[in-house]
Amino acid sequence: QVQLVESGGGLVQAGGSLRLSCAASGRTVSIYGFSWFRRAPGKERDFVAAINRNSGNTYYTDSVKGRFTISGDNAKNMVYLQMNSLKPEDTAVYYCAARFGNSYYSTQASEYHYWGQGTQVTVSS
Repeated sequence: QVQLVESGGGLVQAGGSLRLSCAASGRTVSIYGFSWFRRAPGKERDFVAAINRNSGNTYYTDSVKGRFTISGDNAKNMVYLQMNSLKPEDTAVYYCAARFGNSYYSTQASEYHYWGQGTQVTVSS
């Protein structure tokens, strides 16, 4: 089993920045990739970014490219999401997710094996 705990959410004005953290514990050696998803009010849980915990390769959804950066620290079992130039439409609950298997990421939430509880990000205009 793997446990994921997010932190770092909050209220920020448009144009501001936030850094989300995800602390992983348990059998993390089995994890191939970590991702961040988000769920805006009344919407589905959407893929944001992913990182291959071995190679460091990353993948982003188009709407956050150039603004968000995912990174990881394997020694600390931490994954981060640096969010810059935030927009009101980035308002959502952000979730850390992990998967094992033959691909380090999927844009489908159903293909992830472990989830954190989420952290709220609110961007005011």
